[in-house]
Amino acid sequence: MNFPTSESCNKHSISNLSRIKSDQWLVLFYIFISTILIFLPTGFEKRDAMKSIRCRGRVLDIDNTNLHQLGMIKKGSQMVTLELLDGPFKGRQYEGSNQLMGQMSRDKIFKIGDTAFVVLSLNEDDKVIYVNPQEHYRLGAEFILAGLFVLLLILFGGWTGFKAILSFTFSILVLWKILIPLLLKGYDPVISSLAIVFLLNAAIIFIVAGTKKMGITAFLGACMGITTSSILARVFVKVVHIHGAVLPFSETLLYSGFGHLDITRIFTAAIFIAASGAVMDLAVDVAAALEEIVSKKPEISFLEAFKSGLFIGRAVVGTMTTTLLFAYSGGFITLLMAFMAQGIKVTSILNLVYVSAEVIKTLVGSFGLVTVAPFTALIGAMIYSHSYKKVDSSQSNSDNSIVSSDIIRSSAVSKL
Repeated sequence: MNFPTSESCNKHSISNLSRIKSDQWLVLFYIFISTILIFLPTGFEKRDAMKSIRCRGRVLDIDNTNLHQLGMIKKGSQMVTLELLDGPFKGRQYEGSNQLMGQMSRDKIFKIGDTAFVVLSLNEDDKVIYVNPQEHYRLGAEFILAGLFVLLLILFGGWTGFKAILSFTFSILVLWKILIPLLLKGYDPVISSLAIVFLLNAAIIFIVAGTKKMGITAFLGACMGITTSSILARVFVKVVHIHGAVLPFSETLLYSGFGHLDITRIFTAAIFIAASGAVMDLAVDVAAALEEIVSKKPEISFLEAFKSGLFIGRAVVGTMTTTLLFAYSGGFITLLMAFMAQGIKVTSILNLVYVSAEVIKTLVGSFGLVTVAPFTALIGAMIYSHSYKKVDSSQSNSDNSIVSSDIIRSSAVSKL
């Protein structure tokens, strides 16, 4: 029976310490970059020319005299008396007008005791000239939910959970501070989005899986899967004649001074951006499993490693594809209900542009998922089997040199 020698244990300890130190430096680097991104201007901060202040306000009184019920909707205006809860005008009371447009998705009705998100418009002398109770205040509940999420992730995942939060925060900042401004400035949506997705893949995978063989395998596999999705999205969006106006608020964007934007290419980019998270997840799953297999059987051949990676990919890809289906169809559940309620044929439903757009999203994303498994298995098999051959070759050379030195030593002793 072979027991690990003290030399091998020391090498393993040194390797672990080196990996932990590298991990810590990588975390510090991403914290530094994230801090820079927080203060990085987007270039669109001054588009709101009017001076304004945003704050919370408690509803003290309401006047519904000018509200009119028209069937299921209400139109008119609701007068609201507010006490400001923060900001430079804290404690003061103002009266605001809540205008209703007859759209259930955008209208809101305040009640006494509600907390409103208030926008105060100021003149040149910093006097309040208009009070707009814009929405119910929701930020408090959102922050509480985010805090609980962070706490749960750290309690469950420990150091890995902290790294996951860091990668999550970094991704949000990159999308908001870099990708969105690039798209608004007219840069090519597909190329810009592909570059940003590759950057985020590298950041997330390397911070979670490390920069060694497992991280490199997962990163390269994910990039190949996302590239496949981007090519298919470009082809089939054109073939199916889908216009980017199917995206929410796309026409509003065009009419607000951004008519130069190619909305259809933005929709194409949105397809592989949406699928990139699941693709990256599957690539890490396959790479991590290969890492574990190779650690148990270092002498594994290229073909064995490749077959193992394919087997792991097959086991995961089925549920991941269904995940994409649920994610996309969940956003259009009421649309499908409306079609069914009216007895519209399935062929007509599938041919509708909004439904076709979701079908393309689901299938193109699924293609990326299906292809990332063999891509990652192939890259992992090449990396792990090649690295073992190098180690085995160096070990053989070392053994030969030891044997040669033993022979020389023996001959010297015999001469003495």
